Amino acid sequence: MRNRIVKNAFAAGMGLLVYQLGQTAAAHHGLANFNLNVDITVSGTIRDIALINPHSWVYLDVRNDDGTVSEWKCELRGATVLRRSGWSEDMFPIGEELTITGSPDRFQENTCYTGTLHFADGRSIDRYGQMVEAELNLKRAIEISRLPNGDPDISGDWAAEQVVMTDPRGLEGTLVPVSIAEQFEPGEVPAGRRAFQGSRGTPESFSDDPLATTWERDPVMPLTEAGKAAIEGFDGGSTDNPRLNCQTTNILFDWSFDSPINHIEQTEDEIVLTYFLMNLERTIHLDEAFPDELEPSRAGYSTGRWEDDVLVVETKGFLPGILSADTRTPHSDAFHVIERFRLDPENGALIREYEATDGKYWTGTYRGRDVMYVSALPHEPYNCDDRSFKTDILED
Repeated sequence: MRNRIVKNAFAAGMGLLVYQLGQTAAAHHGLANFNLNVDITVSGTIRDIALINPHSWVYLDVRNDDGTVSEWKCELRGATVLRRSGWSEDMFPIGEELTITGSPDRFQENTCYTGTLHFADGRSIDRYGQMVEAELNLKRAIEISRLPNGDPDISGDWAAEQVVMTDPRGLEGTLVPVSIAEQFEPGEVPAGRRAFQGSRGTPESFSDDPLATTWERDPVMPLTEAGKAAIEGFDGGSTDNPRLNCQTTNILFDWSFDSPINHIEQTEDEIVLTYFLMNLERTIHLDEAFPDELEPSRAGYSTGRWEDDVLVVETKGFLPGILSADTRTPHSDAFHVIERFRLDPENGALIREYEATDGKYWTGTYRGRDVMYVSALPHEPYNCDDRSFKTDILED
């Protein structure tokens, strides 16, 4: 069954193809790191497992034909989505045999992208394999609790639905919500959509410079001349991008990116939102005016009020930054955000609608919507440890 563990035994005698890479380059983040047009098979014994964010890694000792041993590392999804999917360190006993089919890294030797794991006991699991039934449909009816003053209580842990590739190996196709993934053939691209940039067969995957091709997208907002000047020279595939430097992007993007579990604590005076991604924390000050002077920050300063069970939040006082981690859209210190949070008890959802303006850098209004559901797992610190930028196999 797609997106769940496949229990059939893997083919015996699977050979090892060691893909020799050319010169190394500065490590970058994302699918463009890997040549998904090439299939490789790596077999060895498990040396270590690191379930970490934003990417997990399994380390193998691979015996070569001449009897020597090569150290390999193969990339997995981030720790939080893996744990939500039922994965754990116990799946990777140190010293046991493991075969990985996937694709090679473009820049680092002995590094691969994991498509499917084949275990010594005959089990196989794809990259997006799900072992927790509840994760396939997070919609569960809830009752709205209220504080003594009558305000809806939105406290708790809230999870964004996982998005997975239509190919459960993660090699081709595009991203869709996990609840509908089984509706598609492996690697299918729904009508009106395009294949995920860098996935198998896309123009980016054949580019001489796949990193630049994948990251250098057009701005999503019309830019003023000042906005165009602000983004000039920005390299989204480098540490210019805050997400690739283990830093917060902004309060819009980070709330739902990478299928997080966020935490909310609420009183009658304030609401504290802890974003899973990069552990961003922001406070919504209820029924208060803005201070005369604001110290700029990534979270800005938020004030809020309840209007007929809708939490209306206004935020300003931002440091200049970018709108999202994969577009060339800057924002200035004039970035201004209005959010509206409301509960959907029938589906157990917390819905956020937002609009943002930036009078210095944009000529229009940016609008969006995202949905969180009651999480089956508790919120936990993100503890960013991006080993995509590290070349030593077990570098701390």
